[in-house]
Amino acid sequence: MKNGIENGYYHEITPAGFGIAIKAGKVLFSEQSEFQKVEIFETESKLGRVLTLDDLMMTTEGDEFHYHEMIAHIPMMHHKCPKSVLVIGGGDGGTVREVLKHKTVEKVVLCEIDGMVIDACKKYLPTISCGLDDPRVEILVQDAIEYIKDKKNEFDIVLIDSTDPMGPGEGLFTEEFYTNVKNSLKEDGIVAAQSESPVVNKEEIRKMYNLLKKVFPICSTYTSNIPTYPGGYWAWAFCSENVEPLSYFAEDRYEDIVKSCKIYNKDYHNARFALSNYLKELL
Repeated sequence: MKNGIENGYYHEITPAGFGIAIKAGKVLFSEQSEFQKVEIFETESKLGRVLTLDDLMMTTEGDEFHYHEMIAHIPMMHHKCPKSVLVIGGGDGGTVREVLKHKTVEKVVLCEIDGMVIDACKKYLPTISCGLDDPRVEILVQDAIEYIKDKKNEFDIVLIDSTDPMGPGEGLFTEEFYTNVKNSLKEDGIVAAQSESPVVNKEEIRKMYNLLKKVFPICSTYTSNIPTYPGGYWAWAFCSENVEPLSYFAEDRYEDIVKSCKIYNKDYHNARFALSNYLKELL
């Protein structure tokens, strides 16, 4: 069975041979961009609307907070005063929305290669994309690989909210790219990067962390559950030149952040860095 909508259901089967099915409703948007097929459709489920790229699940209205709160707040709360943030990918806007909850933030650059994703999400996923019109946000529709090459000492936080290591996202999983990202960081800067499913994408994770560890002196991982993602379990890389995981927590921002979150809190934050035995062996 191929991925996509068929016989009234959206199906996504992982390379591991299992997956999910969601009862699909009306297709709101479906076009082929220069890079990929972009589709947003209603569902007859508690998940609400769904964004897929090349028939792979990217986000749903019903569980997007599981991903966006984790990629944003874990690294942001480790930084004493994050003012400048770069989001690579993430054209749906969910990561930007969470970053903007931090009162220290003065500028967010969203670098997304596919403008169609941004436009479609602004129109059909307003609860996710609502931060993209904030005056602190600069939207660049361009290739992050090229954008980051000449950036030096510019960002406090870089969040790599990329697609999987295939298609337009493939070049974001290289040692050269990670080196350029490191060079773009200010002192005490932190990178967080989505790093696939520890259940489904074991080879991809091993390759990615081998590259990251060549570039960053500190390279750790944290995990959380995402109901609709492959395996229901996801990992993010936490990388820095000098900031260790759990070495600092921004108590001054905590109350403002936690009251607007559905999953994130301090206890949950601390527990994210506890890894299972098989994931420790994998890394």
